[in-house]
Amino acid sequence: MKMELRDAACGYGSRIVAENISMEVHSGEILCLLGPNGVGKTTLFKTILGFLRLQRGEILLDGHNIFNWTKKKLAKAIGYVPQAHTPPFPFKVLDVVTMGRTAHLGAFASPSACDTAIAEEALQTLGVSFLSDRIYTEISGGERQMVLIARALAQQPEILVMDEPTSNLDFGNQIRVLEQINLLARRGIGVIMTSHFPNHAFLCSGKVALMQKSSAFIVGGVDEVVTEENLRSAYGIEVKITSAKNSRGELVKACIPLIN
Repeated sequence: MKMELRDAACGYGSRIVAENISMEVHSGEILCLLGPNGVGKTTLFKTILGFLRLQRGEILLDGHNIFNWTKKKLAKAIGYVPQAHTPPFPFKVLDVVTMGRTAHLGAFASPSACDTAIAEEALQTLGVSFLSDRIYTEISGGERQMVLIARALAQQPEILVMDEPTSNLDFGNQIRVLEQINLLARRGIGVIMTSHFPNHAFLCSGKVALMQKSSAFIVGGVDEVVTEENLRSAYGIEVKITSAKNSRGELVKACIPLIN
């Protein structure tokens, strides 16, 4: 599947927050969306998910305009992982993940044994089956993030939209989540994710889109977009791009801020 944005503009009412956005992501591809606060990253995501009306342009899935689709049909194609989530009731983890099957249920229908099996498989895919009977509100932040990803996987989407999936996680859990995102892409899922950390683009993204306060929008390969000049322009700070070898002898780039 291919998701394509053509000259998209998004915002609230008559106020345009971001415009002139053109990009695409294919199944099995990861696109990391970078940019400072206030440039419209979350607004763009809300528009892709159908929560906000597209102000101008088109958003297409395999050439079809998604705003001609029902909410249910869209939910079957696009999964969503929010920054954080705390339910009002102490549900078991398996129940939270099974909620991802909602788009596949009929009106007033309850999850079937098949739906529960799909939810259990999603937890197993992420290596967190041991959480199945735990209370969601009583597990750690890193574990909650894995559960939210499992809930999105239970939707069986072609495209996964992830709004700062490593938000509020410690360093170790950030890396574990990024590793899982890489694995999901290898399984053929297209991923669009936001991050406040350019290094995340180096760790798990082949394609990057950089949004700036000037409404400039740059999209391309990670080495092409995540440069010292572009980061200086977007964030207003001096940075140095360096590299080191990983355990397989491959060069991995990193962004280092230059603090006086």
